[in-house]
Amino acid sequence: MGRAAVIPVLLVTGFLGSGKTTLIRRILANPAFARSAVIVNEWGEIGLDHDLIASADETMLELSTGCLCCRVSSDLGRTFASLAGKGAGRYDRVLIETSGLADPAPILHGLMMDRAIRSGHALSSTLTVVDARNGAASLARHPEARRQVAFADRLLITKTDLAPDTSALKSAIAELNPDAERLTAIRGEIAPEMLFAPSGFDGARAARPAVAAHGEGITSSVLIRERPVPALALILLLQALAEYCGRRLLRVKGLVDVAEQPGRPALIHGVQHVFEPPEWLPAWPVEDRRTRLVVIGDGIPRHFPARLLAAIEEEVLEDAARDAGGVSKQNAR
Repeated sequence: MGRAAVIPVLLVTGFLGSGKTTLIRRILANPAFARSAVIVNEWGEIGLDHDLIASADETMLELSTGCLCCRVSSDLGRTFASLAGKGAGRYDRVLIETSGLADPAPILHGLMMDRAIRSGHALSSTLTVVDARNGAASLARHPEARRQVAFADRLLITKTDLAPDTSALKSAIAELNPDAERLTAIRGEIAPEMLFAPSGFDGARAARPAVAAHGEGITSSVLIRERPVPALALILLLQALAEYCGRRLLRVKGLVDVAEQPGRPALIHGVQHVFEPPEWLPAWPVEDRRTRLVVIGDGIPRHFPARLLAAIEEEVLEDAARDAGGVSKQNAR
């Protein structure tokens, strides 16, 4: 018997009034996306303009489009179990909408670490919706809005018809998350398949060294290495970042040229202190084969990741040289 297909999950976040609900309504109205499930983490937050038909369990509603709507329980794993049990075989994808003031980190942790969720579902992308009219002010005033942008794989700028000049907003976004893919939509009009496409890591966007900082201490830097990184150095780097930075480490993502795996880059993805196992790609997706890691943090010194890797690399290479010298001496005896 073949293995069941993994169901993609799209996490939709964004500050209050950014247009998350309008976007989700547009997605669900598309016939090709009718077999979708929606999870909301605050009852009443989503406000879908559909006729809702309550099921036997108040945690699950069926939308007139045929989609399912489930409110999140205190435990994300139980929410997915409830959704899978009552909607088994009835949905092909999941959209999770956070509240306007939510920190995406706990949901990302659940999607990455819960074995029950990972057995049948996989995070496709984290999408943050940003209001062109009020987004710049929200980023300047609210740390929640800044964290939502910092966690994003993709950024969807909405309401550009109401605020055609988005230069200030784009500048603020670039400081917080220079690597995120940017899209635009008016009243939620966008091809849904663009949002569900796996985000991965676009090396072309991070092919240049970059260090950026924003108010409240959120920094973004791109760590680049010309030579391959020893596997041990990569492991020690991720361990050190998780240990010393903890919750201040918002996102780490990128491609690493590992010395022991030439031609097969490691795709790295981490949220705060939690890292997924490296995914070994069969080949480089871009011509640039240098190591490039995007590190986004809150209150982390901007040059800390690069200096940390340099120190770890030096120690690992020195240890390897000493070990090789010791073996040579033994062979000479």
